[in-house]
Amino acid sequence: MTGETAKSHAARAALNYVKDGMVLGLGSGSTADIFTELLGLRVADGLTVQGIPTSQNTADVATEAGVQLLPIEQADRIDLTVDGADEIGPKFALIKGGGGCLLREKIIANASDLMIVIADESKIVETLGAFALPVEVDRFGFTITAKKVFDVLCNTGIARPGVVLRVDKRSGEPFITDGGHYILDCACGTITHPVKTAVQLSAVPGVVEHGLFIDLARVAIIGGEHGAEVLEH
Repeated sequence: MTGETAKSHAARAALNYVKDGMVLGLGSGSTADIFTELLGLRVADGLTVQGIPTSQNTADVATEAGVQLLPIEQADRIDLTVDGADEIGPKFALIKGGGGCLLREKIIANASDLMIVIADESKIVETLGAFALPVEVDRFGFTITAKKVFDVLCNTGIARPGVVLRVDKRSGEPFITDGGHYILDCACGTITHPVKTAVQLSAVPGVVEHGLFIDLARVAIIGGEHGAEVLEH
């Protein structure tokens, strides 16, 4: 089995939740891209949906797949969002933002009637934190914000956290999100109190959003060798 096979199984199973006429939040990342591409095949067969992308890359994938896009300003509701995750912990607490789209992903997920997270088995963890936690920050005063983020992580039980500015590997310059912000990647090791950490990070001036998605996903579809397992919370 390859990772792509598992991702495809999860993405294909998520299509069972899509109904004609829905407005869909289209997530970002490799697994979400597979879902969007498969959705395009359904659209070609006559399914009518509108998609709201969580990133410019997702918009490009959806356009290529033939999925009609809807500007978020014109949406009065979002029926369903399907998105991936960097880690899936207990009660479907997530770390997201490895691709840098966490702010728009969270806005759309929070506005949706249902969020489904799709992933392969490697993303399931007993405790969040092995994947560095992304924190999106305003560029103004980001060094001060980084110190405050470090303090929050220490105060919420994370021993010796590392907080570094994300750099674009191609240019060597600071990574800029679609919203024009920086990202701090926070090496935590173990996040023992994700709710407490999420609340305190949100209270830091300069923090635009963080990659802890708490109480947003209600369904997780986990792809494996022979298919996908659907879990509901």
